Amino acid sequence: MHRIYSLPFASVYPLYVTKVEKKGRTTEELDEVIEWLTGFDDAALAQHLDEQTTLEDFFADADVNPNASLITGVICGMRVEEIEDPLMQKIRYMDKLVDELARGKAMSKILRGA
Repeated sequence: MHRIYSLPFASVYPLYVTKVEKKGRTTEELDEVIEWLTGFDDAALAQHLDEQTTLEDFFADADVNPNASLITGVICGMRVEEIEDPLMQKIRYMDKLVDELARGKAMSKILRGA
């Protein structure tokens, strides 16, 4: 099992917030992106943060968007569409979406036309 799987989502989330806010995006936009990917609403997202849910459990509870497979590109030197481990792929999908948000990509493109 990869070490990242046992990281609490609440330890990763503030890093995402810092990343997007430095680039002029908002926490609300970040939440929208994460909620699009996971199917969580604001309350469920807050609950996972409060409960220190591991990334493994976070994605086990998620109803991953069927359009997530449209997320392509390189993150951390890996093509997300070629990652074989389903959990690692979901984590990297989230990383990729946060990167796109921080780079100023239009929300409609980040959410794959949703």
